[in-house]
Amino acid sequence: MIQFRDRGARGHHRGALVDARHSFSFGHYHDPKHMGFRSLRVINEDRVVPGAGFPDHGHENMEIVTIVLQGRIRHRDSLGNEATIGAGDVQRMSAGTGVVHSETNPSEHERAHALQIWILPSEQGLPPSYEQKHFPPEQGRNQFVAIATRDGREGSVRLHQDAAIEIARLDEGNILTRTLSPDRGYWVQVIGGVIGLNGTEMREGDGAAMTGEALLSIEADTDAELLLFDLQ
Repeated sequence: MIQFRDRGARGHHRGALVDARHSFSFGHYHDPKHMGFRSLRVINEDRVVPGAGFPDHGHENMEIVTIVLQGRIRHRDSLGNEATIGAGDVQRMSAGTGVVHSETNPSEHERAHALQIWILPSEQGLPPSYEQKHFPPEQGRNQFVAIATRDGREGSVRLHQDAAIEIARLDEGNILTRTLSPDRGYWVQVIGGVIGLNGTEMREGDGAAMTGEALLSIEADTDAELLLFDLQ
């Protein structure tokens, strides 16, 4: 079964400083039909104007993955980490017993565009931790590349959950296929371009939950970029 999540049906918060789209319930946006998918709790697409961002705020017991698509995000947290996350970078922060952090766009001219993903950890009360790695665009050309996994395979950041996030950047006309496990769930999130997912068109911002499917087939109708979540 495939359940599609139309980009236009997502929650939307548009302020003077941040324009945010929510695939699942988040903050003031609440939809009991879209509370997450398996251990995947949040996919937020944020566009942040120069100099703006999210001031100090706290989290507990959550795996938070940030993927910058354009521009830069400056990160600071109560663990003492200070870093700038640029396009192609993936950051994983395990909030565990509690962490306070801030995220801002340090640019004076360029808007930042990022995805923030929350995944529920397999255990509560873990020690907070931080990790950041770079995945150059050519690394994910016409193939799936693991960027976040439980075991850190292929140089990915580590998640405290039986879950994986993979990225693919496809040239127009390319097709990727994957055999799926019947006891797992899969979520596809289109970052850019137009694809056919098992024959159904999807565009930037669209998502889809897959359960009980034997095969994943993605055809790039244009140059495209997407994320694949593999979830227990």
